Amino acid sequence: MSVINDSSLYPRFLLTGFPGLETRYGLISIPIFLVYATSIAGNITILFIIRTESSLHQPMYYFLSMLALTDLGLSTTTLPTMFSVFWFQAREIPFNACLVQMYFIHVFSIIESAVLLAMAFDRFVAIREPLRYAAILTNTVIVGIGLTIAGRALALVFPASFLLKRLQYRVINILSYPFCLHQDLIKTTVSSRWVSSIYGLMVVIFSMGLDSLLLLLSYILILGTVLSIASKAERIKALNTCISHICAVLTFYTPMIGLSMIRRYGQNASPIVHVLMANVYLLVPPLMNPIVYSVKTKQIRDRILRKLKKHKV
Repeated sequence: MSVINDSSLYPRFLLTGFPGLETRYGLISIPIFLVYATSIAGNITILFIIRTESSLHQPMYYFLSMLALTDLGLSTTTLPTMFSVFWFQAREIPFNACLVQMYFIHVFSIIESAVLLAMAFDRFVAIREPLRYAAILTNTVIVGIGLTIAGRALALVFPASFLLKRLQYRVINILSYPFCLHQDLIKTTVSSRWVSSIYGLMVVIFSMGLDSLLLLLSYILILGTVLSIASKAERIKALNTCISHICAVLTFYTPMIGLSMIRRYGQNASPIVHVLMANVYLLVPPLMNPIVYSVKTKQIRDRILRKLKKHKV
């Protein structure tokens, strides 16, 4: 197959749904649509409740707002190509559009990882320094954390698109998923890929890898602080404030680790398994986070129920 050498020309990329199940895409798209609808509605509800309830204008809920915004961004970034494949079986995506989608998917993923770390820091401060909590996490500090999180993600992923654009590809390239990921695009190149591969690895190490280590350290410190509390009831109360966050961390990192493992060691696995794991990685966190925080956080749950009662009246 011929190779694109002229920089004025661009290769064609074909997205992949579930190989062999093309005749069932209409049925498969129903649960995917419900996941997207629930994710978007849930995260918008979280943002609305926090925005309209002045009692929730606290550091914990500001970080939760950042998480909800990130999940909305991740959902809306993957939605167009997902449904172009499953509803219209339109698999082709322009090279530049693929690079843009890849950029934002990885940016939002890195932001989510950093927001979860910031939320762990928030819980540590709340448990360790409850009387100085508001004085430490002021609005200025929270804005600074948010800008740092976004700036790091934007800066880390930015060079990846240019590195990929310098590579050579075949005229037609088949991707493994219904969206564009950095590691998937690298696999399609016919030129030397070591610079892009090393850079991609360094981005993962200095973002999610570092965040996961700091998350672990945060919870070691939180556990140490909780165990130093004399009252058993107070220890349980302190740990209960972390349950929603722990669920969010597991929801984010478990599918990511699963996707990495299946990509590295599951070469003989069905392509459907690879696509399913990639979809779980990108679709489950935005779906589960608003559900977990709505169910496990009394302040948000009570206000959602209050809003629903007012609406019925």
